[in-house]
Amino acid sequence: MAQQYGENLKQAMDTLRAHKMRSALTVFGVVLGVSVIMLVAALITGFDAQIQENIKQFGADTAFISRWDQGPHGDRRPKEERERKPLTLEDAEAIKEGCPAVKNVTAFLIWWEQPHTVRTKAGSVSAIDFRGVQANFGQVYANAATLAGRFISEGDDLHREKVVMLGENVAPVLFPEGNPVGKDVMIDGSDFQVIGVVEKPKGGFGLGDEDRRVLIPYNTFRKIYPGAYENMFRMQAYPNKLDQAVDQATEALRRRRNVPYNAKNSFSIETPQQQVEEFHNIVGMVALATVVLSSIGLLIGGVGVMNIMLVSVTERTREIGIRKAIGAKSRDIIWQFLLEAMTLTGAGGVIALILVNGLVLLIRVGLKWPGSVPVWAAFTGIVVSVSIGLIFGVWPAMKAAKLDPVEALRYE
Repeated sequence: MAQQYGENLKQAMDTLRAHKMRSALTVFGVVLGVSVIMLVAALITGFDAQIQENIKQFGADTAFISRWDQGPHGDRRPKEERERKPLTLEDAEAIKEGCPAVKNVTAFLIWWEQPHTVRTKAGSVSAIDFRGVQANFGQVYANAATLAGRFISEGDDLHREKVVMLGENVAPVLFPEGNPVGKDVMIDGSDFQVIGVVEKPKGGFGLGDEDRRVLIPYNTFRKIYPGAYENMFRMQAYPNKLDQAVDQATEALRRRRNVPYNAKNSFSIETPQQQVEEFHNIVGMVALATVVLSSIGLLIGGVGVMNIMLVSVTERTREIGIRKAIGAKSRDIIWQFLLEAMTLTGAGGVIALILVNGLVLLIRVGLKWPGSVPVWAAFTGIVVSVSIGLIFGVWPAMKAAKLDPVEALRYE
């Protein structure tokens, strides 16, 4: 039996080699459908790895606190959200002092009313991530390590010193000749002295990991931009106590902001786990779209396989008659054509695997992105491609098996 299947498989491969162009056109839909499955799986795997890396960079035991609800609102935020009171520095102190599960809280200011540019004689950088930060910013944010010089100190903040830390990608543009520490820059018309360089966050995707951070002391920021009022916090919990810290901070802020017991929070606290859940919700929608797109491609490929196998049955009618005349059973004929159809579509799955792996490799090298085709996706793709041949090859195989040997021998 195994020998017979081997002969059928060999014959199927010979048929594919004899009709290369026809076979290639037939499996195009299969290649397209399976490629979509594998590519989307690779993208999901890569983005998941990126999110996990970003969580490590920000700190797994931290949470972000803002007066805005997180999500893609843009400029269309609800009226209730727009009317919320800004968070204050006193709110941050209340969380730090009144929540036993909270280890540390850092506040920072952002001024969105104007674009910011940092410049020197050598160059300038616009669209910067410009913030006024407290001295403990580097302790709470795991991705704010000092690459050169020193971090902003309590004294810098207390005395409103005009000092600045530059992101790792900003420093070389402004000071291409070397170390920027101790040199001057101009930000929105004000002179600052560079005291350090912040290390670039890891785990970004392509241009997304470009570090345009420019940090100055919190109170210096308030002095230069007296209209800046948008405080945001990053809260750090003690190990394995993030949930308790979030509950305690929520209670403290609701009490300070006089939120009625039956009203929703007038602020948001976002944890890494919530980011993961949001990502998984997006993945669910992407997976649904993938199923639809790949199903269309696979359906087209399956219909093509069925048509080409019907043509093959017609072309080989006399051959089928000879095989039946010398003792071949109906099941032998069925398996002959099923194996041919499965080999055809299986070859399409292998081609899709090679193409997608090549594309993912180019993306990894070009954009330094941690994506790869997972083993389960490769296995699923091959199984699906072979199954398409099995399903759509049944009718042609049954038609071949039902041919009358006498009539088949007379066929010209």
